[in-house]
Amino acid sequence: MSVNPPFRADIVGSFLRPDSVKAARAQRAAGEIDDAALRAVEDEAITALVAREAEAGLQLATDGEFRRSWWHFDFFGMLDGVNVVELDHGIQFQGVQTRPLGLHIDGPVGFPADHPMLDHFRFLKPVAEAAGVVPKFSIPAPTVLDFRLERDALEGSQYGGHDDIFDDLAATYRAAVQAFYDAGCRYLQFDDTAWAYLCSADELAKAAERGIRTDHLAERYAALINASLRDKPADMVITTHVCRGNFRSTWISSGGYEPVAEQLLGETTFDGYFLEYDSERAGGFEPLRFLPKGDKVVELGLVTTKSGTLEDPNELKRRIDEAAAIAPLDQLALSPQCGFASTEEGNVLTEAEQWAKIEATVAIAAGVWG
Repeated sequence: MSVNPPFRADIVGSFLRPDSVKAARAQRAAGEIDDAALRAVEDEAITALVAREAEAGLQLATDGEFRRSWWHFDFFGMLDGVNVVELDHGIQFQGVQTRPLGLHIDGPVGFPADHPMLDHFRFLKPVAEAAGVVPKFSIPAPTVLDFRLERDALEGSQYGGHDDIFDDLAATYRAAVQAFYDAGCRYLQFDDTAWAYLCSADELAKAAERGIRTDHLAERYAALINASLRDKPADMVITTHVCRGNFRSTWISSGGYEPVAEQLLGETTFDGYFLEYDSERAGGFEPLRFLPKGDKVVELGLVTTKSGTLEDPNELKRRIDEAAAIAPLDQLALSPQCGFASTEEGNVLTEAEQWAKIEATVAIAAGVWG
C-alpha cells in the first residue's frame, strides 16, 4: 500500500450526515441555537468520523463535509465577488431537481484571507493527526464555477463573458492553494463536474444555451487548471475528482472519458485523478492510455456510493486487471466512485452500508497492491 497520497485505498470526501448534525442544522435554521452551538455539534461529529475512518483502515481522513450543505455552493459563496442566489430552477438530475440555487458574480472574484473553510481544515488537521491519518480537504474546482454560471450570471460585473473571468479565477485558486498550504494542508482535492459534462452531448448543448463557448473548452479548462496550480508547493498533493452528478443517488452525465482524456490526464498538472467507473455510463478504460508514465495516480471509482449493495470483490479485481492492461498497476488505486453525501440530503443507503463499502475498498486494495 502507498505511504503518500493519493493512497491505494482512498475516498472522495463526503459522508452521510449523522442525526446529531441534521438536528443541529435544523435547529440553527429555526433560530433555536446559535452558530457556536452548531459548531460544537459538528466538532463532536467530525472527531467521531475521523476515528471511524482510521478504524476502517484508511490512511487519510476528511471531515465528511459535515459543515456544508452543498459540495460547491458553500465554498463559492464564501469567495469575494460571488453570491449564491435563488433561481427559478434547480440543477436537473435524472428524475429530480436540486434546490433552486445558482451563482451570480457582482465584483472581482478573489479568495479572502478569512475564508471560513480554512478554519474547517484547521480543526480537522490535529484531529486527523492524533488518529494517525493524513488530513484531506476537498474544494470545488474553478472550472465548476465557470460551467455552472447561468446566462445572466455576469451581468453587472466587470466581466464581459466567460473567458474574461479565467485570469481572476486562476489567481483566486492560487491564493486558495497557498492559504490551505499555510494552514498545514498537504492533501487537497478539486472536485469537478465540468469534465464529465464535456463528455455529454446533452450537457454541452445546455452549456451553449447558458452562453458558454463550448468549442475547445477542454483545452481552455486544462489551461485554467494549470494556471490555478502554477505555484503549488512541491510537497503538496492536489488531486481532482471527476463527478457525473451525485444527488440522492441520482446522476446527470453519461459518456466515456475519451473526449477529454488527453487534456485531463495528459495535460493538467494534478497529482492524481479520481474517475468514476461504477457504471456503463463511464465507458471503458481505454482513455487511461493518456495517463503519462510516472508518479500520477488514477483512483478507479469502481465502488458505487449510490446504493448499499456491496460489489463482488472478484469482479472488482477483474476490472482492476482490465485497467492495468492499459495503465501501469503502480499508477492505479481504488476508491468509491463519489462521496456518500455531495449535499446534506445524502445518498440512499444506510451508514452501516456506507462503512461496509469503505472497509471493502480497503480490503480489496490491500489484496491487489499489498
